[in-house]
Amino acid sequence: MKLTELFLAELDRETPRSRRALDQMPEGKADWKPHDRSMAFGYLCELVAIMPSWVEMSITKDELDIAPASGPTRRDPLTTKADYLAALDKAVASARTALQGTDDEFLKTTWKLLAGGRTVMETPRHVVIRETFNHLAHHRGQMTVYLRLLGAKVPSIYGPSADDKSFG
Repeated sequence: MKLTELFLAELDRETPRSRRALDQMPEGKADWKPHDRSMAFGYLCELVAIMPSWVEMSITKDELDIAPASGPTRRDPLTTKADYLAALDKAVASARTALQGTDDEFLKTTWKLLAGGRTVMETPRHVVIRETFNHLAHHRGQMTVYLRLLGAKVPSIYGPSADDKSFG
């Protein structure tokens, strides 16, 4: 099986899981944090919503500078559950289009992560994509903990939860 086919299948499996988690977001809790050193709930949810777009970025761009001299890129803020779900749909669509428009040979070429112009990671694109899916699962798992602490329902992700007995 081709890498592109494997990644498209993984995108198809992971998207409904992210959607179920985002569907449970309580409104008005974007600034809530379980601890001073924790990230805000809204930012965590935004990561879950937009992270599939990292797949597209790793295919269409040769590098990303996470601390550019010009300062961070600003996006329109996500404020409602509908905003987060729309961001997820947009991110998934861009990932799908990028994966369908590339091939395994290109996914073996190098991609770079920079910080302030300095290379901090240089690895094949397929590794970046694999780690993006791992990173998404990690942050979605954090999000389910936040959901529990906020009194929201925790959806079935990889199997039943105390609130959702389905297998997703």
